[in-house]
Amino acid sequence: MATIPILIVIFLLIMSLYLTLLLRPKPIKIPVKNRHVFITGGSSGIGLSLAHQAASEGARVTILARDPNKLEQARDSIHLSTGVNVNIAIVDVRDFETLKAVMDEADPIDVLVCNQGVYIGGELEFQKMENVKMMVDVNLMGTLNLIKAALPRMKNNRKTRGPASIALMSSQAEKKRRPRVMRKIAACSSPMTADEVARKTLDGIKSGTFLVSCNFLGFLMCLGAADLAPQRSILSAFAEIFAAGFIRFYAVAFLWRFYEMASRCNTNSSHKRADGIMKNSSN
Repeated sequence: MATIPILIVIFLLIMSLYLTLLLRPKPIKIPVKNRHVFITGGSSGIGLSLAHQAASEGARVTILARDPNKLEQARDSIHLSTGVNVNIAIVDVRDFETLKAVMDEADPIDVLVCNQGVYIGGELEFQKMENVKMMVDVNLMGTLNLIKAALPRMKNNRKTRGPASIALMSSQAEKKRRPRVMRKIAACSSPMTADEVARKTLDGIKSGTFLVSCNFLGFLMCLGAADLAPQRSILSAFAEIFAAGFIRFYAVAFLWRFYEMASRCNTNSSHKRADGIMKNSSN
Protein backbone atom coordinates (compact mmCIF):
# COMPACT_ATOMS: atom_id res chain seq x y z
CA MET A 1 0.00 0.00 0.00
CA ALA A 2 2.93 2.34 0.67
CA THR A 3 3.85 2.17 -2.98
CA ILE A 4 0.64 3.94 -4.05
CA PRO A 5 1.59 7.40 -2.65
CA ILE A 6 5.03 7.00 -4.21
CA LEU A 7 3.51 6.22 -7.59
CA ILE A 8 1.22 9.23 -7.29
CA VAL A 9 4.19 11.49 -6.50
CA ILE A 10 6.16 10.08 -9.44
CA PHE A 11 3.16 10.59 -11.72
CA LEU A 12 2.74 14.20 -10.60
CA LEU A 13 6.45 14.90 -11.08
CA ILE A 14 6.35 13.46 -14.59
CA MET A 15 3.24 15.48 -15.39
CA SER A 16 4.89 18.65 -14.04
CA LEU A 17 7.97 18.09 -16.19
CA TYR A 18 5.82 17.31 -19.22
CA LEU A 19 3.68 20.43 -18.73
CA THR A 20 6.80 22.56 -18.17
CA LEU A 21 8.06 21.51 -21.59
CA LEU A 22 4.68 21.88 -23.28
CA LEU A 23 3.22 25.11 -21.91
CA ARG A 24 3.20 27.99 -24.37
CA PRO A 25 3.62 30.88 -24.18
CA LYS A 26 6.15 30.99 -21.37
CA PRO A 27 5.35 32.91 -18.14
CA ILE A 28 5.69 36.67 -18.54
CA LYS A 29 5.03 39.83 -16.56
CA ILE A 30 3.38 42.94 -18.05
CA PRO A 31 4.47 46.02 -16.08
CA VAL A 32 2.33 49.16 -16.21
CA LYS A 33 4.58 51.70 -14.51
CA ASN A 34 5.85 54.34 -16.97
CA ARG A 35 4.00 52.59 -19.80
CA HIS A 36 1.05 53.65 -21.97
CA VAL A 37 -2.24 52.06 -20.89
CA PHE A 38 -5.11 52.82 -23.29
CA ILE A 39 -8.62 52.12 -21.90
CA THR A 40 -11.85 52.34 -23.89
CA GLY A 41 -15.11 52.95 -22.06
CA GLY A 42 -12.91 54.78 -19.59
CA SER A 43 -15.32 57.51 -18.55
CA SER A 44 -17.32 55.38 -16.09
CA GLY A 45 -17.67 52.03 -14.36
CA ILE A 46 -14.93 49.42 -14.63
CA GLY A 47 -13.01 51.44 -17.23
CA LEU A 48 -12.80 54.47 -14.96
CA SER A 49 -11.73 52.30 -12.01
CA LEU A 50 -9.04 50.71 -14.18
CA ALA A 51 -7.81 54.15 -15.19
CA HIS A 52 -7.65 55.25 -11.54
CA GLN A 53 -5.66 52.19 -10.52
CA ALA A 54 -3.31 52.20 -13.50
CA ALA A 55 -2.59 55.90 -13.00
CA SER A 56 -1.94 55.35 -9.28
CA GLU A 57 0.66 52.72 -10.25
CA GLY A 58 2.53 55.15 -12.46
CA ALA A 59 1.07 54.34 -15.89
CA ARG A 60 0.59 56.90 -18.65
CA VAL A 61 -3.15 56.54 -19.17
CA THR A 62 -5.45 57.42 -22.05
CA ILE A 63 -9.19 56.96 -21.68
CA LEU A 64 -11.53 56.83 -24.66
CA ALA A 65 -15.30 57.31 -24.83
CA ARG A 66 -17.97 59.12 -26.87
CA ASP A 67 -19.23 61.64 -24.32
CA PRO A 68 -16.83 64.61 -23.92
CA ASN A 69 -18.46 65.80 -20.68
CA LYS A 70 -18.11 62.42 -18.99
CA LEU A 71 -14.52 62.11 -20.22
CA GLU A 72 -13.58 65.49 -18.77
CA GLN A 73 -15.24 64.62 -15.46
CA ALA A 74 -13.37 61.30 -15.43
CA ARG A 75 -10.06 63.02 -16.16
CA ASP A 76 -10.66 65.49 -13.33
CA SER A 77 -11.60 62.76 -10.85
CA ILE A 78 -8.44 60.77 -11.68
CA HIS A 79 -6.25 63.84 -11.26
CA LEU A 80 -7.98 64.67 -7.97
CA SER A 81 -7.41 61.20 -6.51
CA THR A 82 -3.98 60.38 -7.94
CA GLY A 83 -2.41 63.69 -8.95
CA VAL A 84 -1.85 62.23 -12.43
CA ASN A 85 -2.95 63.88 -15.66
CA VAL A 86 -4.48 61.43 -18.14
CA ASN A 87 -5.18 61.89 -21.83
CA ILE A 88 -8.69 61.68 -23.23
CA ALA A 89 -9.89 60.63 -26.69
CA ILE A 90 -13.43 61.41 -27.87
CA VAL A 91 -14.12 58.69 -30.44
CA ASP A 92 -16.84 56.24 -31.39
CA VAL A 93 -15.20 52.81 -31.72
CA ARG A 94 -17.45 52.07 -34.70
CA ASP A 95 -15.57 54.73 -36.69
CA PHE A 96 -12.40 52.92 -37.75
CA GLU A 97 -10.78 55.76 -39.70
CA THR A 98 -11.11 58.27 -36.86
CA LEU A 99 -10.01 55.63 -34.38
CA LYS A 100 -6.91 54.83 -36.42
CA ALA A 101 -6.04 58.53 -36.69
CA VAL A 102 -6.22 58.83 -32.89
CA MET A 103 -4.06 55.72 -32.43
CA ASP A 104 -1.47 57.02 -34.91
CA GLU A 105 -1.20 60.35 -33.09
CA ALA A 106 -1.02 58.85 -29.60
CA ASP A 107 2.08 57.40 -27.99
CA PRO A 108 2.57 53.73 -28.91
CA ILE A 109 0.33 51.62 -26.69
CA ASP A 110 1.73 49.02 -24.30
CA VAL A 111 -1.54 47.82 -22.75
CA LEU A 112 -4.83 48.07 -24.66
CA VAL A 113 -7.99 47.44 -22.64
CA CYS A 114 -11.07 46.98 -24.84
CA ASN A 115 -13.68 47.80 -22.23
CA GLN A 116 -16.37 49.57 -24.27
CA GLY A 117 -19.78 47.95 -24.31
CA VAL A 118 -23.50 48.59 -24.75
CA TYR A 119 -26.40 46.42 -23.68
CA ILE A 120 -30.07 46.88 -24.52
CA GLY A 121 -32.09 44.43 -22.48
CA GLY A 122 -34.79 42.27 -23.98
CA GLU A 123 -35.46 38.82 -25.35
CA LEU A 124 -34.41 38.37 -28.95
CA GLU A 125 -38.00 37.70 -30.00
CA PHE A 126 -38.88 41.28 -29.06
CA GLN A 127 -35.60 43.02 -29.84
CA LYS A 128 -35.47 45.67 -32.53
CA MET A 129 -32.87 44.78 -35.13
CA GLU A 130 -31.33 48.25 -35.00
CA ASN A 131 -30.61 47.64 -31.31
CA VAL A 132 -29.06 44.25 -32.05
CA LYS A 133 -26.91 45.80 -34.78
CA MET A 134 -25.73 48.56 -32.49
CA MET A 135 -24.66 46.07 -29.81
CA VAL A 136 -22.78 43.99 -32.37
CA ASP A 137 -21.17 47.06 -33.95
CA VAL A 138 -19.96 48.47 -30.62
CA ASN A 139 -19.13 45.31 -28.70
CA LEU A 140 -17.74 43.12 -31.49
CA MET A 141 -16.79 45.31 -34.44
CA GLY A 142 -15.65 48.09 -32.12
CA THR A 143 -13.19 45.69 -30.49
CA LEU A 144 -11.88 44.53 -33.87
CA ASN A 145 -11.51 48.15 -34.96
CA LEU A 146 -9.53 48.96 -31.82
CA ILE A 147 -7.13 46.07 -32.17
CA LYS A 148 -6.61 46.60 -35.89
CA ALA A 149 -5.97 50.33 -35.38
CA ALA A 150 -3.59 49.84 -32.45
CA LEU A 151 -1.70 46.68 -33.41
CA PRO A 152 0.81 47.99 -35.99
CA ARG A 153 2.40 50.47 -33.56
CA MET A 154 1.99 48.13 -30.60
CA LYS A 155 4.21 45.61 -32.39
CA ASN A 156 7.01 48.08 -33.15
CA ASN A 157 10.25 47.82 -31.14
CA ARG A 158 8.79 45.34 -28.67
CA LYS A 159 12.24 43.97 -27.78
CA THR A 160 13.29 47.34 -26.44
CA ARG A 161 9.87 48.40 -25.09
CA GLY A 162 9.06 45.15 -23.30
CA PRO A 163 5.99 42.91 -23.55
CA ALA A 164 2.54 44.27 -24.47
CA SER A 165 -0.98 43.13 -23.68
CA ILE A 166 -4.49 43.36 -25.16
CA ALA A 167 -7.35 42.76 -22.72
CA LEU A 168 -10.94 42.04 -23.79
CA MET A 169 -13.55 42.75 -21.12
CA SER A 170 -16.98 41.33 -20.42
CA SER A 171 -19.28 41.98 -17.47
CA GLN A 172 -22.72 41.46 -15.99
CA ALA A 173 -23.49 45.19 -15.69
CA GLU A 174 -26.77 47.07 -16.25
CA LYS A 175 -28.85 44.83 -14.03
CA LYS A 176 -32.02 46.91 -14.27
CA ARG A 177 -32.21 46.47 -18.04
CA ARG A 178 -31.96 42.70 -18.12
CA PRO A 179 -34.93 40.49 -18.98
CA ARG A 180 -36.51 39.00 -15.87
CA VAL A 181 -35.09 35.51 -16.44
CA MET A 182 -31.57 36.90 -16.89
CA ARG A 183 -31.85 38.87 -13.66
CA LYS A 184 -32.65 35.65 -11.82
CA ILE A 185 -29.81 33.72 -13.45
CA ALA A 186 -27.29 36.51 -12.86
CA ALA A 187 -28.30 36.61 -9.19
CA CYS A 188 -26.61 33.21 -8.82
CA SER A 189 -23.26 34.99 -9.12
CA SER A 190 -22.03 37.20 -6.28
CA PRO A 191 -22.03 40.90 -7.24
CA MET A 192 -18.78 42.85 -7.32
CA THR A 193 -17.96 46.54 -7.38
CA ALA A 194 -16.24 48.19 -10.32
CA ASP A 195 -13.14 48.74 -8.17
CA GLU A 196 -12.96 45.04 -7.27
CA VAL A 197 -13.27 43.95 -10.90
CA ALA A 198 -10.71 46.54 -11.99
CA ARG A 199 -8.23 45.36 -9.34
CA LYS A 200 -8.48 41.73 -10.43
CA THR A 201 -8.32 42.74 -14.09
CA LEU A 202 -5.18 44.81 -13.67
CA ASP A 203 -3.51 42.09 -11.60
CA GLY A 204 -4.40 39.56 -14.30
CA ILE A 205 -2.94 41.77 -17.02
CA LYS A 206 0.29 42.30 -15.09
CA SER A 207 0.69 38.56 -14.46
CA GLY A 208 0.15 37.72 -18.14
CA THR A 209 -2.91 35.58 -17.39
CA PHE A 210 -4.94 34.67 -20.50
CA LEU A 211 -8.32 34.10 -18.80
CA VAL A 212 -8.92 36.37 -15.78
CA SER A 213 -11.82 35.52 -13.48
CA CYS A 214 -13.24 37.80 -10.82
CA ASN A 215 -15.19 35.37 -8.59
CA PHE A 216 -15.62 31.64 -7.97
CA LEU A 217 -18.22 31.14 -10.69
CA GLY A 218 -16.01 33.00 -13.13
CA PHE A 219 -13.08 30.79 -12.11
CA LEU A 220 -15.10 27.66 -12.85
CA MET A 221 -16.19 29.11 -16.20
CA CYS A 222 -12.57 29.86 -17.09
CA LEU A 223 -11.55 26.29 -16.26
CA GLY A 224 -14.47 24.86 -18.20
CA ALA A 225 -13.84 27.08 -21.22
CA ALA A 226 -10.06 26.59 -21.31
CA ASP A 227 -9.96 24.16 -24.27
CA LEU A 228 -7.19 25.49 -26.55
CA ALA A 229 -6.63 28.69 -24.55
CA PRO A 230 -2.94 29.47 -23.87
CA GLN A 231 -1.80 28.58 -20.37
CA ARG A 232 1.36 29.83 -18.65
CA SER A 233 0.80 28.38 -15.17
CA ILE A 234 1.54 24.74 -14.32
CA LEU A 235 -0.85 24.87 -11.36
CA SER A 236 -3.66 26.23 -13.52
CA ALA A 237 -2.93 23.61 -16.17
CA PHE A 238 -3.24 20.88 -13.51
CA ALA A 239 -6.56 22.35 -12.38
CA GLU A 240 -7.87 22.44 -15.95
CA ILE A 241 -6.85 18.84 -16.58
CA PHE A 242 -7.97 17.17 -13.37
CA ALA A 243 -11.01 19.33 -12.56
CA ALA A 244 -12.65 18.95 -15.98
CA GLY A 245 -15.03 16.18 -14.88
CA PHE A 246 -16.07 17.96 -11.69
CA ILE A 247 -16.61 21.23 -13.57
CA ARG A 248 -18.86 19.50 -16.09
CA PHE A 249 -20.89 17.95 -13.24
CA TYR A 250 -21.15 21.36 -11.56
CA ALA A 251 -22.20 22.93 -14.87
CA VAL A 252 -24.96 20.36 -15.36
CA ALA A 253 -26.32 21.21 -11.91
CA PHE A 254 -26.22 24.92 -12.74
CA LEU A 255 -27.95 24.36 -16.06
CA TRP A 256 -30.73 22.45 -14.29
CA ARG A 257 -31.23 25.44 -12.01
CA PHE A 258 -31.20 27.86 -14.96
CA TYR A 259 -33.79 25.83 -16.85
CA GLU A 260 -36.02 25.76 -13.78
CA MET A 261 -35.81 29.54 -13.54
CA ALA A 262 -36.55 29.97 -17.25
CA SER A 263 -39.49 27.60 -17.03
CA ARG A 264 -41.06 29.52 -14.14
CA CYS A 265 -40.56 32.84 -15.91
CA ASN A 266 -42.11 31.58 -19.13
CA THR A 267 -45.27 30.39 -17.40
CA ASN A 268 -46.32 34.01 -17.08
CA SER A 269 -46.54 35.55 -20.55
CA SER A 270 -47.07 39.02 -19.09
CA HIS A 271 -43.48 38.99 -17.85
CA LYS A 272 -42.28 38.19 -21.33
CA ARG A 273 -44.21 41.14 -22.74
CA ALA A 274 -42.95 43.46 -20.01
CA ASP A 275 -39.33 42.41 -20.49
CA GLY A 276 -39.48 42.51 -24.26
CA ILE A 277 -41.92 44.80 -26.01
CA MET A 278 -42.45 47.37 -23.25
CA LYS A 279 -38.77 47.62 -22.40
CA ASN A 280 -37.70 48.04 -25.96
CA SER A 281 -40.27 50.74 -26.58
CA SER A 282 -38.95 52.65 -23.58
CA ASN A 283 -35.39 52.33 -24.87
